[in-house]
Amino acid sequence: MRDPDIVAYTRCHDEGPFVIQHILFPTDFSETADVAMTYAGELADAFGATLHLIHVLENTNPAGGWTAGTHYVPPPSELIEGMEHEAEKELKTAFAKLRPQPPKFVLAVRAGSPLVEIVRYAKEQHIDVIVMGTHGHGPVAHLLLGSVAENVVRRAPCPVLTVRHPSHKFVHP
Repeated sequence: MRDPDIVAYTRCHDEGPFVIQHILFPTDFSETADVAMTYAGELADAFGATLHLIHVLENTNPAGGWTAGTHYVPPPSELIEGMEHEAEKELKTAFAKLRPQPPKFVLAVRAGSPLVEIVRYAKEQHIDVIVMGTHGHGPVAHLLLGSVAENVVRRAPCPVLTVRHPSHKFVHP
């Protein structure tokens, strides 16, 4: 049973106590994200924090649309709205599976680069800690693809807890 008066404190760069009130959980709806969501939910429940679930619709074209020769064609608004609606449904479904369910939560869908949008959201919402899954790709895949989790760790305005799927084995380079 959780004591509502318990609050986690730690010193962070001599800025005073660090209180966990807002936890961000970015998801790509993968199995790894599902494992990380359990950690995020447990932390939110233990500290009485608001759990923010976010999914980022990744743009394949940096301009956000398509190019046809020298002309730029923005994506149809119906397509974007449909994708946002589907992502919101997926977030609600993921949250419904979470046990225990934190009483305070926020669902958000953003479009753009996952790294940029996760860090931007964390800054805008004054997130205290980010909990996210990491796929644990091997060294070659990491060099070619990069790692959203690793880059979030490097750029986030707050601590980041990364969670690896238990069935994924670490591959030594």
